[in-house]
Amino acid sequence: MQVRRRRRLAAVGAIVAALGASAVTIATAQNASAAAGCEVDYTVVSSWGSGFQANVSITADEPIDGWTVEWDFTGAVSGISAWNVTAQSLSGRHFTASDAGWNGTIASGQTREVFGFTAGGSPGDIENTEVNGVACDGGGSQEPTTDPEPTDPDPTDPAPAGTPVERHGQLSVCGNNMCNEDGQEIQLRGVSSMWLHWQTQPYAQNLSALEWMRDEWGIEVFRVAMGVEPEGAYLDDPNGWKAEVEKVIQNAEEAGVYVIVDFHAHQAHQHRNEAVAFFTDLADRYGHLPNVIWEPYNEPEQVNWASMVKPYHEAVVAAIRAQDPDNIVVLGTPTWSQDVDVAAANPVAGTNLMYTLHFYSCTHAQWNRDKANTALNAGLALFVTEWGASAADGGLDGRVCLDEAQRWIDWMGANKISWTAWKLDVGDDSTNLLSAGAPVTGGWDDYLHGHAPFVIANLP
Repeated sequence: MQVRRRRRLAAVGAIVAALGASAVTIATAQNASAAAGCEVDYTVVSSWGSGFQANVSITADEPIDGWTVEWDFTGAVSGISAWNVTAQSLSGRHFTASDAGWNGTIASGQTREVFGFTAGGSPGDIENTEVNGVACDGGGSQEPTTDPEPTDPDPTDPAPAGTPVERHGQLSVCGNNMCNEDGQEIQLRGVSSMWLHWQTQPYAQNLSALEWMRDEWGIEVFRVAMGVEPEGAYLDDPNGWKAEVEKVIQNAEEAGVYVIVDFHAHQAHQHRNEAVAFFTDLADRYGHLPNVIWEPYNEPEQVNWASMVKPYHEAVVAAIRAQDPDNIVVLGTPTWSQDVDVAAANPVAGTNLMYTLHFYSCTHAQWNRDKANTALNAGLALFVTEWGASAADGGLDGRVCLDEAQRWIDWMGANKISWTAWKLDVGDDSTNLLSAGAPVTGGWDDYLHGHAPFVIANLP
């Protein structure tokens, strides 16, 4: 549901993001110019029991060159997290924020979406609003209006009969498990692509290969790992690699297989704007499909959850939810997606959220399952979007550790934790599923490599 509020302000760029329990907003710029008036369009795009998310646009009557907004909340406020803003501060109920520089200019008559935020609490209002130090109209209670529920912008044909998507339909998180559209707990199993830009051949983008894996291996989910940071990856060619991801999404829709869209990065929190743009666009165009799962951050390295990773997730989840209210989002966790217990102590607010757990059985053993059990006991829902029966480097030494891998398989089965195994490509690493000469279109019975026989034996 979207709730929209508009306010006419008597001073500049007044971003009154009036939604109670904790709105965030934009703007200070030193020597910012004032304007005669503006209009603020504040839209609540999602809400849950303990918080909400909203976007804010400004229409300026006269040009604005940077803005600072401050106000008092009428109710208790906590947990504000905004994007596209700087210099946020909250003292009691008084909130101040500033533009991010690049979004500080609004031309006369222009409407510009300037920022978004998530906040704890329930909707309220604001008062004593100032923009660039000038008091403006606003404040006091204002009844929200509720827009009609949008219709599906792009209805799709039913999934092919007998396919995983036809069997399970729209997925959701139920407690700390995944459920199908009938509310039954399920476990999806499948494989992951190689970093797309490093594939030896475009295995991930081939429809025949996907259908062959569905029919012969029994995969239910395929993860498309779009490399972000290395040379030649997404940051160098965003349109090209996004188009390749779209091929995989479209193939998965046709094959009736679930697809994980993986922003495959180790420093994604340094590229938040790019991630927000990427997921906003794809969620807008593919979020209506029941088989899409979003994975915004593959493997954060040894970075702080509360100050770096969680705010990144909040921004990207908000961008996704603005377009796609219900598909599952899987959130990466620190230390190469092992510290799920840390995330469990301070989870992201929202619905249909799961958390990424990765393991490699020659490196990760019971101690890592203990961390995962702590997260499960705290109510977190986990998804192993990447694993291997190898060392954590992906098996550069060619070893496989099947006994420990079986313990992981048994543990995931007992807890109904879905998984995708690393990785669909050719090479010497023991996690490469294919050997030299494997055709792009499937038919790989004579081309299995490394841990592939073990992975296939544990698929449905």
